[in-house]
This record gives sequence, C-alpha cells and structure tokens, in this order.
Amino acid sequence: MNNQFLKIAVLDDFQQVAHQYGDWQRLGSEVVVEYFHNHLSSKKDLIDKLQSFDVICLMRERSVIDQEVIDSLPQLKLIVTTGMWNAVLDIPYAKSKNICICGTDAKQSGTPELTWLLILALARKLENERHSIRHGGWQTSVGMALAGQTLGILGLGKIGSLVSKVANAFGMRVLAYSQNLTASDAISHGALKVDLNAIFSESDFVSIHLKLSERTHHFVGSTELALMKKDAYLINTSRGPLVNEVAVINALNNQQIAGYGVDTFDVEPLSPSHPFRSMSNVLATPHIGYVTQDSYQLFFTQIVENILVWRQGQPVRQLM
Repeated sequence: MNNQFLKIAVLDDFQQVAHQYGDWQRLGSEVVVEYFHNHLSSKKDLIDKLQSFDVICLMRERSVIDQEVIDSLPQLKLIVTTGMWNAVLDIPYAKSKNICICGTDAKQSGTPELTWLLILALARKLENERHSIRHGGWQTSVGMALAGQTLGILGLGKIGSLVSKVANAFGMRVLAYSQNLTASDAISHGALKVDLNAIFSESDFVSIHLKLSERTHHFVGSTELALMKKDAYLINTSRGPLVNEVAVINALNNQQIAGYGVDTFDVEPLSPSHPFRSMSNVLATPHIGYVTQDSYQLFFTQIVENILVWRQGQPVRQLM
C-alpha cells in the first residue's frame, strides 16, 4: 500500500480551510487531494462525484454514507470521519466490504460554550437589543437573570456535564435525565436526577445533549413540548433529528414555549426557505458547536495521520 497512488476526497469543507489545518504534504507526491466546498446533497451527487476516490474524509455528519453509496464506490478503501462516532455512516456495512473506518479525537469545549451562548442570548434577548441599537433604538426588552432559574439537561454525558458545571456557577438549579443515569452520578455533576416529566414541566431552559439513535429519534415532540412552561426555552446543540421540527414550529407559532435556540437541524445545510431562518422566537446558528480553530486543527491533523499510517498497514483509531 506504500506506493499506491491515492485519490482523497475531503467532503463538506464549507469554510474552505481543510488545506490549511491539515499537513497534507506529509502524504507524499503520489497523492491527490480534492476539497469539496459545497455540500453534495443527494446520493446521486455523492456517487457521481466520488467514483474514482480511494479515501473519503467526512466532516462530522454532513454527508450520508449508507449501503447504497458504499456499493456504488468501487475504489473506496478508507473512510476517515471526524470524531469517533458518525450516525450517518453505515460502519458495519462498510467494514463488511473491507473498507477501513477511522476516526479522530474531538475537543469537548466548543459545544457547551455554544450552548451557553444560545442560553444567554435568549435570556437577555440579545438579538432584539442588537437589532434595536443598530437601528437607533435603546432598551426595548427586559431580560431574565439566570441565577435561581432551572436548567433541565437531557443527556448528562461529556457535553451535558460541562453544561451543568457552568449552570452551577451561575447559581441555577440543574435537573438531569439520561437513560442510565444514577442519582449519585447526577449529584457528582451538580444535578438532580429526575424523570422526563419533571425535566419539561419544571425547567426554564431544556438543553438537549443526547446521542442520536433509533431510540432517541424525535425524542422531543409535541407531547414533551406541551409540558413546558410558556416562558421556557428549548436548546438543541446535539443533533437535529432528536427534535421533531414540525412540533417545535407549531409550539413556537402557538406560543407554547418562549423560544428555541438551535445549532443542529434535520437536514443540513438548512433550506433557504426553512421557517427557522425567519421566526422571531428562534435563535439559530449553522451547526458551529464544534467549529473552532482548536477543533479543526485536531481533526485535520489526525485525518492526515490516519491516512499516513493506514498506507503503512498500521491503521489507528479504528471505529468498531
């Protein structure tokens, strides 16, 4: 494999920075790297564009690589994804076709930081005040102090526990729910273990940090939203399909909840006509929770390293 001429595709390089964060020259002169800056939105596009590539590099879960796509790419030998899990990559099937699957480490701080950006901006009505001051206005709304408020966390794992730590610093009451969460684990992260009913009915902010799976798909829907207080906010910086978007839109239109802070969506990139782009009670960001200089440096450094050692017959960070 050392002398094999390789074609490498780097998908969904939206910011056009993959070339600068990865030291691709380490791979040698017998390698061609092509960066795809625009999203290949259909299976046909993916299959047509990637026919001749030996290696595909995935940026998070932006492109679906399922059985049909894998079967249509006869040259594919290696897939490298950022992070050590990718919900839209059919890992078992790829491995059954003798395709090596490798991942990277990931920084944990970016998503909790963005979660708090959304919470703070919604609590202090930042977008309204920003718009007002740019148009000559002054003090148009009354914000909410976080001290004494209740934060409900769905998923008290690596990300959720960091969110809880900050909530404690703000003097908030923290409620938590995870499928296998114990009371002692919750307490160790400054939270109180409760059931789902309490999360939705008692919280002023509900923040989602669950792992996407068949069990958690549309975990938050109309039933859960109906339990929330009318002045409460829902936050999703985890995965779009954890939330039923139609149910959220209906709840927002009917003023069942005060607002939605969202960084992840059912379909990405978000359609130009999607309601979340224009609703006044939605604060949306374009899935940038992990988009930091530190994260990208780690991702692309290890992507190059993964390809390099795979060519030497010693793959690392393999996904099982």
